[in-house]
Amino acid sequence: MSNPIPVICVSEGGLAAASITPAQRAWADTNGFTGQRGRLLPVPDNDARLCAYLFGLGEATVHPAMLTGLAGAALPAGNYRLEGTYGDPELAAIGFRLGAYRFDRYRSGKPRPMLDQPEGGDAAEIDRQVEAATIARDLINTPANDLGPDAFEAVVRDFAAARGMAISITAGNDLLAANFPLIHAVGRAAAEPPRLIDLSWGDPSHPKVTLVGKGVTFDTGGLDIKGAAGMLLMKKDMGGAANVLGLTHAIVSAGLKLRLRVLIPVVENAISAASFRPGDVLTSRKGLTVEIGNTDAEGRLILADALALADEESPDLLFDMATLTGAARVALGPELPPLYSADDELARALMAAGLATDDPLWHMPLWSPYDAMMSSKIADVNNAASGGFAGSITAALFLRRFVGKAKAWVHLDIFGWAPEARPARSHGGTDQGIRAVYTVLKQRYPNS
Repeated sequence: MSNPIPVICVSEGGLAAASITPAQRAWADTNGFTGQRGRLLPVPDNDARLCAYLFGLGEATVHPAMLTGLAGAALPAGNYRLEGTYGDPELAAIGFRLGAYRFDRYRSGKPRPMLDQPEGGDAAEIDRQVEAATIARDLINTPANDLGPDAFEAVVRDFAAARGMAISITAGNDLLAANFPLIHAVGRAAAEPPRLIDLSWGDPSHPKVTLVGKGVTFDTGGLDIKGAAGMLLMKKDMGGAANVLGLTHAIVSAGLKLRLRVLIPVVENAISAASFRPGDVLTSRKGLTVEIGNTDAEGRLILADALALADEESPDLLFDMATLTGAARVALGPELPPLYSADDELARALMAAGLATDDPLWHMPLWSPYDAMMSSKIADVNNAASGGFAGSITAALFLRRFVGKAKAWVHLDIFGWAPEARPARSHGGTDQGIRAVYTVLKQRYPNS
């Protein structure tokens, strides 16, 4: 491999302090480069050959941890190394490499820029976090014709085999025999049967951490069918499961001292004569009866059965990730997923980790008075809140009904999609919550 080309990071107004030659500084001045956020300036040597790039970080006090992703997205193919003042070396490297991410499964992709590991960074840690995010992004970006329930199961089987994880799968009518009636009801109308994937890894004597991911491979809305615009992004409705698998990779690769269980209910919410209907009353695994107020609120139904199973063994930590509500995006936008937990200390730790790793989360209230919005005259609960208010909160409150024994539970209502490219995140399927949760787990259950 050729010698790496330096990418010299410079904050706004920081040229005088940058480790560059007088000729390079004069070149920057001539081209109006002052360290503007995201600007790349090729720098020639005395023979007019490229010898470096200057990369602008913008104001030193406001640039995000992984602004280097803008360089990774903009640079041509080649081998590079970071120089200058760019903050945490691991985050800078992760940002650069995630900025270079492209989803090229269905087109001829151009070669990506490569980055030498920066001094002071843990190469293995950088690799595992980049791979974790890439797993999530690739899965979310894959359309449903190539990632229905059958294909998703095949992906997870390969994933488990590569990491030495135990796997069991309950599918089709076996879900009824095993008491997963909500998962079965949501997925029974599709050509490919619903299923629950159950993965485990680690020493059973270690603290129990369980991850649950919503795996709706496509969501028509069911009989409460979505409009055309509402269906355009519904290949991403398995984004919770995709992010859970990315997080699982990071945990297993790092060898954290915990006993990990991963539960992924996988369904397609399709329409046929077998579809569940508005007004149906379904009995959940936990025994609670659920009146169906809206078949498009299907994610919380499959999560309810999976969470009830997870809760039965009283895990130390129980996390679920789901592309659950549009209301979460109305409240906080696409970049900031709401976090729900009754454990304020854990929520603060996750928020702090998210801010430190450019993977932000925001603690939202489990406001119990809103439980009344999901009351039913004929069942224990309705799956859709009345009135249209507080949709993300009421969805979290619905899920809370199925968790009681876990020592701590966290629900992340993620979007899993970047509608516009931003640092370290290209347009399309994206990771959310992986770095924040992984950081907290690594702090609590280190491998040494």
